[in-house]
Amino acid sequence: MKAQLDLMQAALDHINQGFTVFDSDLRLVAWNRGLSDMLDMPEEIIQRGSHLEAFIRVNAERGEYGPGDIEGKIARRIERARLFEPHFFERVRPNGQIIAVSGTPLPQGGFVTIYSDVTEERRRQEKLERTVEERTRALQQSEDWLRLVTDNIPALIAYLSPGPVFRFANRRYADWFGHSVASIAGRAAADVVGAELFAELEPHIDHAFKGNAVSYEYERKRPDGTQAYMRSTLIPDMTADGRTLGIFVLSLDATDQKQAEATLVQSQRMDAVGKLTGGLAHDFNNLLAILMGNLLSISRMEAPLKKEDLDRKLEPVLEATKRGSDLIQRLLAFSRGKAIDPQAVALARLVCNAESLLEGSLPSSIRLETEVADPSIGACIDPTQMETALINLAFNARDAMPDGGTLQIALSETSIEKREADELGVPEGRYSRVTVTDTGNGMDEETRLKVFEPFFTTKTFGTGSGLGLSMVYGFIRQSGGAVAVNSKPGSGTCLTLYLPYRRIVLSGDAQDGAIRDTDLKRGDGELLLLVEDDPDVANAVTDQLQSLGYAVLRAESADDARALALDLPELKAVLSDIIMPGQMNGLVLAREIRRQRKDLGIALMTGYADWSDLAGNERDCQFPVLAKPFTDDQLAQTLQEILHSSTDVQPGPVDRPDVDRIRSDSMSE
Repeated sequence: MKAQLDLMQAALDHINQGFTVFDSDLRLVAWNRGLSDMLDMPEEIIQRGSHLEAFIRVNAERGEYGPGDIEGKIARRIERARLFEPHFFERVRPNGQIIAVSGTPLPQGGFVTIYSDVTEERRRQEKLERTVEERTRALQQSEDWLRLVTDNIPALIAYLSPGPVFRFANRRYADWFGHSVASIAGRAAADVVGAELFAELEPHIDHAFKGNAVSYEYERKRPDGTQAYMRSTLIPDMTADGRTLGIFVLSLDATDQKQAEATLVQSQRMDAVGKLTGGLAHDFNNLLAILMGNLLSISRMEAPLKKEDLDRKLEPVLEATKRGSDLIQRLLAFSRGKAIDPQAVALARLVCNAESLLEGSLPSSIRLETEVADPSIGACIDPTQMETALINLAFNARDAMPDGGTLQIALSETSIEKREADELGVPEGRYSRVTVTDTGNGMDEETRLKVFEPFFTTKTFGTGSGLGLSMVYGFIRQSGGAVAVNSKPGSGTCLTLYLPYRRIVLSGDAQDGAIRDTDLKRGDGELLLLVEDDPDVANAVTDQLQSLGYAVLRAESADDARALALDLPELKAVLSDIIMPGQMNGLVLAREIRRQRKDLGIALMTGYADWSDLAGNERDCQFPVLAKPFTDDQLAQTLQEILHSSTDVQPGPVDRPDVDRIRSDSMSE
């Protein structure tokens, strides 16, 4: 037995912790050498049978429990020990040593206690805590500097984590969406930007979270009601193994740039209009000659007039007026232009429009040819920008052929393979192709490489801005396409526009041509009110209406028209000019009549391209508007539409409005 106890004692002595066992009478039963080494206990106390009180007294007298009543400290500790409860505490000795004491009760009373020197461990922990504190302070300082920098950068900066949820936003970003820097953090993106805008941005955000860099533009109203254009870039925050932790957001206010671009585009367009004017004047003089010659011929014809002779004289007159109206509409649409408005359009139509504008604007020494492989070839572009591009390219070609030649505009489709796509900087796939080819002087390689640079021009100083081709290049690239130039000195130039292919389904009317006279939708004697202050125009429109089978009642002023419309229940529809003398324009009149008689069909007509400016900046018109001059089929179709839309509404009692109130309303509108 003694041998076993000695073996156990030797084992306990090798433990680097202090160890004691006290029985139910709090007397020492077992211990190890680590106890005396760690706690520096006198050897006469470390004996079997020594009471716990002797150990506690030594510690108390050495000041290990702090200053104060020694006997009281001993008594309280003995009292707690007699409870035989599990306990753990750390004690700092006067020499700075930190001892961790862990006691566990025994089943028959007494307890086992382990004493551990944790001084080094606590010092390491304190050092680590100081390091963490210092680094936290440094990080906070770094974040403060980062916040200071990002808040003063003239850009909107944010960070989105999956969700997507905002984790960071600089002051400009938060202000832009009506939040503070503190309130935006932790909020869902849809809540911050709003459901409508988020629906527009969500595809871009999803694409970025898949690991792709994304750039896009969006439009948003400022708090003051003005429109702002933002250009944003999303950069994924990715780990080495390809996971996306979040995305960095950088947004710039592109409003001024967009306005500058629009101004530059308009400048280029008006420059082209100036070049077209001479040719169009020539065309209009020819048209006027046709009108005057045939009308004079009719006036000299002796009665009775034969129908076939009259038709022979009138047919070129009608064709000339239609062509003149068409030229005016095309020129107005071209010169006014719009903001960039991408839409799916048939490129054949744009090529034909450009051909119509160019026919009289090119010298007779230049032959213009157009070739369309398939009328259904289309693209998603701004049609006005595309027409501007074709006009600019055509005039560049004209300038390259001072001695004459051939200018060809051709439309076809093609497939671009990867190698060529990489050279052009577009994805491989199917493209619509527009080529503008001339037989002019051509360019050397140095000129060809610089041709798209802004302000580069080979023309005489003062005759060209050097922005035409750069604008074409920018527009085509913005539309997802590419531009290629092939040219050699003396061999002419071929400039090719590639645009992502769209197939356009053409309507029957577009393919079948004009509506035949026998196909016109005619009236059945319905009574219409015509409101027109110009007697000659009123006579012409009256003849058109009567030829279509309608009875016509005429009014020259808005006041007369309102009175007739409200007093005649048999009236079926009103056709009114928009711009008229007096306080009430045609749109205000139409709205007043509609409030009193919902059963009446109402249509408007005007000879002004920008009638809304003349009518008090009216932008919201709920009635059909016919542009003068209009053909019989346009008039017939419009009348059928407004008559059918009002057939389900029965006329009711009419309240006669107060005239002064109406005039006041018309002035306010």
